[in-house]
Amino acid sequence: MAASASSLTALSFSFPFTTSTKSSPPILPFSFSFPRNLKSPRIVSVSGAATSTTSVEIDKSPISATPNKLLPFRVGHGFDLHRLEPGYPLIIGGINIPHDRGCEAHSDGDVLLHCVVDAILGALGLPDIGQIFPDNDPKWKGCDSSVFVHESVRLMHEAGYDIGNLDATLILQRPKLSPHKDAIKANLSALLGVDSSVVNIKAKTHEKVDSLGENRSIAAHTVVLLMKK
Repeated sequence: MAASASSLTALSFSFPFTTSTKSSPPILPFSFSFPRNLKSPRIVSVSGAATSTTSVEIDKSPISATPNKLLPFRVGHGFDLHRLEPGYPLIIGGINIPHDRGCEAHSDGDVLLHCVVDAILGALGLPDIGQIFPDNDPKWKGCDSSVFVHESVRLMHEAGYDIGNLDATLILQRPKLSPHKDAIKANLSALLGVDSSVVNIKAKTHEKVDSLGENRSIAAHTVVLLMKK
């Protein structure tokens, strides 16, 4: 796990870009910075499982992306993997999936929502989910991952972007997700505040290879396109 957010110091980056075509105007440089003291969001109370209401209070200005010039679009990629163990619920996209084992994790272990959050944060050039919601902080123990999604969406809107489209791939040997894909897609779209037509969910097995193929783990990839408002 990376260092906690509170230990980070200020970082600034600048990226000059030029075009290779003489007829095209040059793209202006841009820069962004992270605040010197990043704060983890603060939880007030958490109750219940995937379908219950979670009450959380998050500091409204812990992190911000401040590009000098807003790009017309940004692309982010997220990845997550969790070990599957008996005695845990299997929650994917906020939906409780019947299975004989679930994700061992500090929060509710929702592999899809975690990688969606990382994709959005990555597109914004922000720290990853493990820095903003560290897994050694007891206030995130068993937390509903929708809390993380709502915070990433807030940061996205604060930076001046909306979701253009999102494409996610789940990798697991069992159970089959076909009966649950519509519910997962609908719930994820609602959490993101977008029409379901811009969200795509795919599921693949791992052909019985390594921990994924042996039903010992589950993984997910997400690519997201953010469009300037």
